[in-house]
Amino acid sequence: MSEEKGVILAVRDLVKEFPMADGRRLRAVDHVSFEARKGETLAIVGESGCGKSTLVKTIMNLHGPTSGEILFHGEDTTKLTGEGLRQHYRTMQMVFQDPAAAFDPKMHVEDILAEPLENFGLLKAGEKRKTVEALLRQVELPRDFADRYPHNMSGGQRQRVAIARALALRPEIIVCDEATSALDVSVQDSIVRLLVRLQKETGVTYLFICHDLALVSLFAHRVVVMYLGCVMELLDGAELSAARHPYTKALLASVFPVDAAGAIPKTIPGDIPSPLDRPAGCPFQSRCDCAEKRCQEQRPELREVSSGHFVACHFA
Repeated sequence: MSEEKGVILAVRDLVKEFPMADGRRLRAVDHVSFEARKGETLAIVGESGCGKSTLVKTIMNLHGPTSGEILFHGEDTTKLTGEGLRQHYRTMQMVFQDPAAAFDPKMHVEDILAEPLENFGLLKAGEKRKTVEALLRQVELPRDFADRYPHNMSGGQRQRVAIARALALRPEIIVCDEATSALDVSVQDSIVRLLVRLQKETGVTYLFICHDLALVSLFAHRVVVMYLGCVMELLDGAELSAARHPYTKALLASVFPVDAAGAIPKTIPGDIPSPLDRPAGCPFQSRCDCAEKRCQEQRPELREVSSGHFVACHFA
């Protein structure tokens, strides 16, 4: 994939393996490449166990990569150490699925939101409360929430605080790792609307990790579809109905159609193979209705089938 204007993050041939006790290596991320542009939402989707969370944790340097490059404004962040890596964290922040687990239950919201700024020496003396209240307003929470503990809030309110904490350092990229999956549908909608508004106001880029194609189709600019650690397809969010990979089509068919009376979503037969026993050819071959002998012998390359639309399938 060629460099384009506005690209701030480029992942190149990224591999992440974990050593097992028996000497084998589990490959959770398998030669992944994609780009993220300034001010866009790039959704990374797939079934549980497809490697999407390991991918973003590797991008965030929470896991060290086995090989490949992670280029932020052209600089390979896999080479960063010490203070250079610490300063890099200011530019990329993360919102986790369970904010309650990410917060110290003994800290007030005021201290939770001020902590990142204090760690980087960015909080002016005497302005802690004012700065925290401004962050709360940004995520549409009353200023008196500064005095609450995490357990005194609903799940949606805690997630808003998590978003405010991610925004505190004014990062260029925010990674949302299943940030809405634990919330009620109505709360999911309000959180997504908040993220969209904040993006318009700040120009932040989102990497939005999710397994719900119906949700990401509503607001994602582009979508990366992963399976068994590999990228199967990359396309515009508005063009999901034009997906060409059998796996993406199967994911779309499994979405419950709320506007169709009596319709039953289709399930994908079989289970994801173990990353310790990967198929020799196409990763999806064992569950694909279109698979032929070639799929068993040769892994398809991710290739551009139309402008901005990439597919890893021999028959796309």
